[in-house]
Amino acid sequence: MRSMKVLMLLIGAGAFSATAMAQGGHGAGHGGDVGSGQGAGMIMDMGSMQSMMETMMPADGDTESTKAYKRADMDMMHGMAIDYTGDPDIDFRLKMIPHHQGAIDMAKVALEHGADPDTKRLAEAIIAAQEREIAEMREWLEEHPQ
Repeated sequence: MRSMKVLMLLIGAGAFSATAMAQGGHGAGHGGDVGSGQGAGMIMDMGSMQSMMETMMPADGDTESTKAYKRADMDMMHGMAIDYTGDPDIDFRLKMIPHHQGAIDMAKVALEHGADPDTKRLAEAIIAAQEREIAEMREWLEEHPQ
């Protein structure tokens, strides 16, 4: 029941975020004209969105790392479900902070469960860069109150 509530919340929270994830990118420049809503992959039907969201739900047989990645996915999606202010600069940062935190959380999973030294180095670099950028975005938000 909780999983279905979370699923419905996320479906209602924003097709843009889900579409960007489904495209494997960050929206603009990845297959369509974001401003017009036209282009490959910009419109996602409810069935496709529900299917994508179901992949984030815990499943029997998931490894510990998969469970951790799924938790990171759900936390990120939940955090990105913001109340929009109407200010594109503020809204961008409000959405990017949990997006970057999701990258940090996934990198921590890679550090904890991964074995490849190159993956671990990449994860460490991602954590450092994303933490710095989150701090910069929070500082900017403090200087530009809503």
